[in-house]
Amino acid sequence: MEEDVAIPYELPEVENHSFFFIDQHIDVRLEAKLHRHDAWELYCVMQGHGMRMAGDTLQPFAGGDVLLIPPAMHHYWKYNPSSADESGRIHYLMVAFKHTFVQDSMKTFPELRNRLQSLAFPCEALKFGVKTSRIIRHVLMCMNGMDDLGRLCEMLRLLSVIFTSKDYMFAGKSVRVERDVRRMQQISEYVMAHYVHPISLADIAAEVGMNRSAFCSYFKRCKGVTFSHFVTQYRLDTACELLIHSSKSVSEIGYLVGFSDIPHFVRVFAKEKGVSPGKYRKVHVVQT
Repeated sequence: MEEDVAIPYELPEVENHSFFFIDQHIDVRLEAKLHRHDAWELYCVMQGHGMRMAGDTLQPFAGGDVLLIPPAMHHYWKYNPSSADESGRIHYLMVAFKHTFVQDSMKTFPELRNRLQSLAFPCEALKFGVKTSRIIRHVLMCMNGMDDLGRLCEMLRLLSVIFTSKDYMFAGKSVRVERDVRRMQQISEYVMAHYVHPISLADIAAEVGMNRSAFCSYFKRCKGVTFSHFVTQYRLDTACELLIHSSKSVSEIGYLVGFSDIPHFVRVFAKEKGVSPGKYRKVHVVQT
């Protein structure tokens, strides 16, 4: 039987427009599943938080995050329903554009060509830092109230910002083999559904149709870490989101993310994050 593949997603074609811009307020249940398209995607989270998959990487996201996803990379945003607004909607700003738009703009405008011609365009997803994210978010918010020509002018400005900024971290590599995409999606979704309880190697190996030994070798080759480490990181990342966005106690959060031994949870958290859960909450709640 033919294996499932990620959904090829065609962005809406807007007549007489060279790129796609949207200010999206949408029911949290309706956001797109795993998909890909042949355009650059610049995505700014305005309302909501959850987990994001970009290429081979699963990471938490929160309001204010700005991500650049290269063409053809598989990705999806899974919003936590509790992070929606009073009407059950999440909110993001997004602009998508073909690489031909970049190339044509460089041909037309020497000023842009002089800025970008010596650059190597990124092949990985980029999560921008606080300073650059603030700039991009401001531009996108301004574009929302502009006419078409105003948006075009701001779009040319954005090209320079997103492709020349050094203020970013890598947030995902493309996975070229479709079978690996499907398997990693299946593994990630299984972890997201079962992380509250112990996940045995036998269970996850059976889920993807492999024996334990083959699964361990396969996962380490694809992700560069053991499956156990991957699950622990997911639990800790989820704990970080709960520490920031909920008033639950450290003990409650430890149990909610799958740790039955709270002192062990605190030790593991401090080792991986560099601070205790309580200190993490104090620092990040103040920052937000």
